[in-house]
Amino acid sequence: MIPRTLFSEEHTLFREQVRRFVERELTPHHAAWEEAGVVPREAWRKAGAAGLLCCNIPEEYGGMGGDFLHSAIVIEEMSRAGVTGPAFSLHSDIVAPYLLHYGTEAQKRHWLPRMAQGDALAAVAMTEPQGGSDLQAIRTTALRDGDDYVIRGQKIYITNAQGADVIVVAAKTDPSARAKGISLILVETGRPGFARGKPLKKVGCKAMDTSELFLDEVRVPVSNLLGEEGRGFFQLMTELAQERLVQAVRAVAAAEAALQWTIDYTTGRNAFGQTVADFQNTQFRLAEMRAEIAVHRVYVDRCMEVHLEGRLDAVDAAIAKMQATELQGRVMDRCVQLHGGAGYMWEYPIARAWADARMARIAGGSVEVMKQIIARSILPKQERRRDRSQAA
Repeated sequence: MIPRTLFSEEHTLFREQVRRFVERELTPHHAAWEEAGVVPREAWRKAGAAGLLCCNIPEEYGGMGGDFLHSAIVIEEMSRAGVTGPAFSLHSDIVAPYLLHYGTEAQKRHWLPRMAQGDALAAVAMTEPQGGSDLQAIRTTALRDGDDYVIRGQKIYITNAQGADVIVVAAKTDPSARAKGISLILVETGRPGFARGKPLKKVGCKAMDTSELFLDEVRVPVSNLLGEEGRGFFQLMTELAQERLVQAVRAVAAAEAALQWTIDYTTGRNAFGQTVADFQNTQFRLAEMRAEIAVHRVYVDRCMEVHLEGRLDAVDAAIAKMQATELQGRVMDRCVQLHGGAGYMWEYPIARAWADARMARIAGGSVEVMKQIIARSILPKQERRRDRSQAA
């Protein structure tokens, strides 16, 4: 494997710390959390105490003052262990940056230290029953009434919703506009009119709670506005690059783990007087996966380097997300096949990883949306207009 040069010695020590925490505090309990459909608050507090939450939030706001590589290490080590339940990366690397980059000083000092400690859990609510990828068409409204916003609407497929104390809600402050009518508003989940649906039953990631949200004339003060009114769409698009990089990092690490599990299984499983790994077909499959993962690992690592420099754009993030999650799906499917019947048994980590992986090609923008983003960057505007007219 080409050496990974982006991590320092300090990062390596942090990885060892994270790995020990995952083995001690997460892996032994994950099956029970999958049965319960939720990760208990105590696990979040332990993660906060160990420095696994809000790694790249400045120390003045309660974080460890690290960089995105610290976050990537947490993501990779959890993926390596097949621990998909705790939505630490959503909380730390998707929601927390909205507060850090767009929040007022009061908002940052109120929420970020509590989030870093695991005392307050956060989520973001964009997707609605009428659609997910077309954010400009959301129907949830937040209309000004004196010193308050009155929020009405419904959100669906919201990760971390059951335990969240605060949710970044995308709503129309100007229903007559599309992108320029969207604003981001902090909604505390204890407010009158706010309600959560029952946890949704998913195919995979069963310990990661996902729910529907209902906002029935929820009143929040205008001071809960995150950033500027009407700038929500821009804020979402800006932060989505990191969200998609997070998914790429997770996908490659999960594929690496699945390959290692499969190597271990096939070298120890006998069939027709030899191990499964002795068959040429198995060797070819393992070699193909090893090569594909190596290529994707180098690209995703390079994206992380560019992101640390503040230069990762939407197109490169879309390429990373699309390619890495599709790789993850292919690898999981091939590894299940090489496990034979055992690969379809929930007690084996490869079966759970196979089910968990399917969400990756949908969440945070589907693969098809990633292709649209990439296509727009390479096609002349007149070609795009012609394609739209033909489609119509």
